[in-house]
Amino acid sequence: MTSQPPTTDARSSVETVVETVFRMESPRIIAGVTRVVRDVGIAEELAQDALVAALEQWPRDGVPDNPGAWLMAIARRRAVDLVRRRENYARKLAEIGRDLSETAPPEEPSDPEDIDDDLLRLVFTTCHPVLSAEARTALTLRLLGGLTTPEIARAFLVPEATVAQRIVRAKRTLATKNIAFEVPYGPDREARLGSVLDVIYLIFNEGYAATAGDDWLRPSLCEDALRLARLLSALMPKEPEVHGLAALLEFQASRTAARTGPRGEPVLLKDQNRSRWNRMLIARGIKALGRADTTAAGAPGPYVLQAAIAACHAHAYTYEETDWPAIATLYALLAARAPSPVVELNRAVAVSMAEGPGPALEIVDALTDEPALNEYHLLPSVRGDLLARLGRTTQARAEFERAAALTRNERERELLLERARECGQ
Repeated sequence: MTSQPPTTDARSSVETVVETVFRMESPRIIAGVTRVVRDVGIAEELAQDALVAALEQWPRDGVPDNPGAWLMAIARRRAVDLVRRRENYARKLAEIGRDLSETAPPEEPSDPEDIDDDLLRLVFTTCHPVLSAEARTALTLRLLGGLTTPEIARAFLVPEATVAQRIVRAKRTLATKNIAFEVPYGPDREARLGSVLDVIYLIFNEGYAATAGDDWLRPSLCEDALRLARLLSALMPKEPEVHGLAALLEFQASRTAARTGPRGEPVLLKDQNRSRWNRMLIARGIKALGRADTTAAGAPGPYVLQAAIAACHAHAYTYEETDWPAIATLYALLAARAPSPVVELNRAVAVSMAEGPGPALEIVDALTDEPALNEYHLLPSVRGDLLARLGRTTQARAEFERAAALTRNERERELLLERARECGQ
């Protein structure tokens, strides 16, 4: 009996599954394949080949029981085939320590500081000093965060073409400079740490509040970032900023269950049911922040300060109990330590709660001419909230509508339009 081809609806459903699985698994696939081919650009192409194979086979044969492992197996098999075809295969074979039939990763030195994780190893590799800071972050977000070019552009507040050029040039540089897929040690590791922390934080943020799409949260990105932060914290126990980042992500992740409603809609901080906050993650955050304090030798760094702000929220069992004056003070310290328009915008929110919407509106109005915030939807969103609290509802409605037009996340757009309608009433 001849099997019937899948219907259009069934094929579309499987294709959606393929794309979802690939988005979740592509960082691991790229990291694993890079160990074989030692070239992140080629590894990404082979991962894409595996995606094409899944799009061809899964609608016909069905989705495998372990789709991530299926994609990894296809990508690694093609990676080994590629290595076999190279003229210098014998030399390459000796370098990576495998035989023709084996695809297992090469053995690494048994140093206690080895990074026993492909994803973290890839983070350090793509944060090599031969790349600019912007290129390091863009490339790592692309390869490990699974973010698209538009999403990265949104995170950076820069044009998409700029991000695309950074990624292409970064992969070309790593290839032409023959940068090894390696475990960095000593001063080399220290030199890359700042970029690694920034990358992990940006990956978490994209999962915590997605810049585009139909979902407000992308938990898999948050989980990857949190896992990387914990690994890095164990790897570098004497670095306060590493512990600060880990603490910050633990605190932020603790709110996940309360940040969306029954239909997946965003729930604002003041409306969240704090009994749904994960107290185990909060306890982990408190411990990590304590480790940051005990290892600090000078003034706290940006991630330690942000973790301290998050701790203020975590310690408050209700929104009304929040120590807003302390948060405003911490934001002032953060603005002095790592000044940026986004930090100032966040400081304005804290000031509005500590001192009232009037002083906060002055801070926000001073940011309206900042080029980096021209397309940043949270600027008109915050301004709309302050205007609404001041009773200037017509202006507030216009700001919420402008914010809704700027965001590319459907859930967030719905929330902003609802707030605009409330102003109209």
